[in-house]
Amino acid sequence: MREKILAIVPAYNEEANIVSTVEDLRLNAPGVDYVVVDDGSRDATAAICRERGYRFVSLCVNMGLAGGFRTGMKYAYRNGYDYAIQFDADGQHSAAYIPHMVEEAEKSGASIVIGSRFQTQKKPLSARMMGSTLITAMIRLTTGRTVKDPTSGMRLFDASMIRLFAQETDLGPEPDSLAFLMRRGTKVSEVQVEMRDRMAGESYLNLTKSVSYMLRMSISILVAQWFRRLK
Repeated sequence: MREKILAIVPAYNEEANIVSTVEDLRLNAPGVDYVVVDDGSRDATAAICRERGYRFVSLCVNMGLAGGFRTGMKYAYRNGYDYAIQFDADGQHSAAYIPHMVEEAEKSGASIVIGSRFQTQKKPLSARMMGSTLITAMIRLTTGRTVKDPTSGMRLFDASMIRLFAQETDLGPEPDSLAFLMRRGTKVSEVQVEMRDRMAGESYLNLTKSVSYMLRMSISILVAQWFRRLK
């Protein structure tokens, strides 16, 4: 790959997973740069990155996913990357799919490519997937287009999106921002990927938080997003 590609790896208390995540990137996507954004972790995440010579940025306090992701996008923008990919630190994503996502962006002209678990496969029956289906319906209702895996955390952004996310504080790596950008004409595509179970630790999204998140995103897409403006 001749393009400059950056994998942004937001990490909060991921000492058990960060080595396998970075080594997966180095082994299976050797032409892709990466930066770990240590989001104010209270464990040894930053220390491990320092000891192993990983490229990382440490935030003094926990800024949440949006803050960590935006930090990575600013890094990508300042260093002139052609693409940036959001890549979770918990070991669920596979770096082997990154070339396919870049290929899809170049072939389709999409500014955002989602690594989709459900592009060619059906969603399983579960409370979380019911929430995902609801968000898909809200996006279709407000944009007229279908995103089969709106909650996927593996997304590729082109240079125009890197600049936008680096400069706009009101955008984040969430489905409501996706719907907002789609209504403004941003082309979004999906490619099928397989995702692993979290390798260690626990997700911050338990059942209660998952339901709350899905409802909040749906309301934002349906109502609040219509009042958002870009600078």
